[in-house]
Amino acid sequence: MFVIIGMVLVVAAVIGSYVAMGGKLSVLNQPFEVVIIFGAGISAFLVSNPLHIVKKGFGRLAGCVKGSKYKKADYLELLLCQYQVFKLMKQKGALALEQHVENPHDSTLFKEFPKFYSDHHALEFFCDYLRLMTLGTDNPHEMEALMDQELEVHHAEDHTVGHALTQLAESFPALGIVAAVLGVIKTMGSISEPPEVLGGLIAGALVGTFLGILLCYGWFAPLASTAKQIMEEEATYLGCLKTGILAHLQGYAPQVSVEFARKALAPHNRPTFIEVEEATGNLPPV
Repeated sequence: MFVIIGMVLVVAAVIGSYVAMGGKLSVLNQPFEVVIIFGAGISAFLVSNPLHIVKKGFGRLAGCVKGSKYKKADYLELLLCQYQVFKLMKQKGALALEQHVENPHDSTLFKEFPKFYSDHHALEFFCDYLRLMTLGTDNPHEMEALMDQELEVHHAEDHTVGHALTQLAESFPALGIVAAVLGVIKTMGSISEPPEVLGGLIAGALVGTFLGILLCYGWFAPLASTAKQIMEEEATYLGCLKTGILAHLQGYAPQVSVEFARKALAPHNRPTFIEVEEATGNLPPV
């Protein structure tokens, strides 16, 4: 919601000030300038990136409108899920998890935590490492190295998507110049026209530069920045799982392992110790 409000305010501030200074809106009505800039920018985006990056890039832009994927309550739920899993393993052994990690979408344990359960990537990440533990993996250093490698691959792909969106934004000012140059060429072809006609043609040509800069710095560069922030929060969500798993492998009690995981969260999304303690106390027995 705030993203849409911000985008509208950008246009309102620019166009409103232009009109207040006595500018004519009819001059800004240059649909073919928009086609040149926006169409060429999107086309270049398709040329410079593989299909899976293109799909994720457009998905990330759409996701910016919804805002952050996780809220504070979602992180609290994640901590509670880890608590239940670690408690079950402490009480009944790692093999008690086998039915849950082999068929996580049928797991009554994970279904108690709907946000986590619906997050395919996080659920798969958690179950993969719990499965290794049920198979006898108990070395925290080896597990940490493996998780770091997987998270690095995930981060690298996110970085590629973020870089592609930034490139898309940065292409618009240059394409605005292209549109402006074409407008000047059109104007030079009508050099014999009277000054009032030439003035309109020159103004129309300059609209291309204006639109390119506005699309970049008013819309797409901020959207690319928002997409990167959302991807960083998703990485934090997985990092919380990683920290909790490693603490459990060190032999800590479920309450302590969850506290380790809680400290891996950003302060603005981190539940307090008391909130976690009260929430875990209200969980059903495993």
